[in-house]
Amino acid sequence: MKRPGPEDRRADLDGLAARGVNFDDAETPTDSHDPRWHVDHGRALVGTEPPGDPVPDGPWERACAVLRDYQFTAPNRLRGVFRPADPLLGRDMLLEGRFGPMRFHLGVRVTGLVDETVDGRRVWGWTYETLHGHLEEGRLTYEVVKDLTTGDVEFVIRAFSRPAHIPNPLFRFGFGLFGRAVQLEFYHRAGQRVRELVADAAAGRPLPLPQPLPGADGVTVAPQNAGRHWTDPFAVLVRHPGA
Repeated sequence: MKRPGPEDRRADLDGLAARGVNFDDAETPTDSHDPRWHVDHGRALVGTEPPGDPVPDGPWERACAVLRDYQFTAPNRLRGVFRPADPLLGRDMLLEGRFGPMRFHLGVRVTGLVDETVDGRRVWGWTYETLHGHLEEGRLTYEVVKDLTTGDVEFVIRAFSRPAHIPNPLFRFGFGLFGRAVQLEFYHRAGQRVRELVADAAAGRPLPLPQPLPGADGVTVAPQNAGRHWTDPFAVLVRHPGA
């Protein structure tokens, strides 16, 4: 274990290319009550605009920008490291899970995009799947959905997950004790954050952008202005604990 730095984030991001998805697609849940998985579906109203197609620079477009740039996570819990110049579909992302002084480096890969109008709704979003070494196995989809009749804009999360095989007994115990509660907190806080950022943009404040790591290779960290936490001087890096 060591204290994490920018070079660790960059190296671990680059190493994700050699890691595959850590669950078998044939085992995905058959319905929302599949006992093998946590199956979640949440939605939050994040804005309203006139009915019809999305308004330029309106709530729907702003919420899409928040999703695209991974600005919706609570930085005290989760940060994302990625290259925005890479195509979104197929993009590897290094997630830095933060719990007390621990900094867990976890890999995911974007495996699906949606950009369509269907059943009176305008939908944009993306899906990632967990890679070998993640604390969880599963798939998570984020979408921004506009009801073209009412003008309501929602942030939607659909996910299924379960604990991965975690060799370290201490991490396995800790994740079993706290993992689900932290996960549900993340879902709830994400919807709040999208709503807050969309409202801030409507009030004239610019939407946040990913922050570049030192270097010229385009690696960035989101969300913006995450700042330092009092535990950072004591932080301990744990790489791919589910490996």
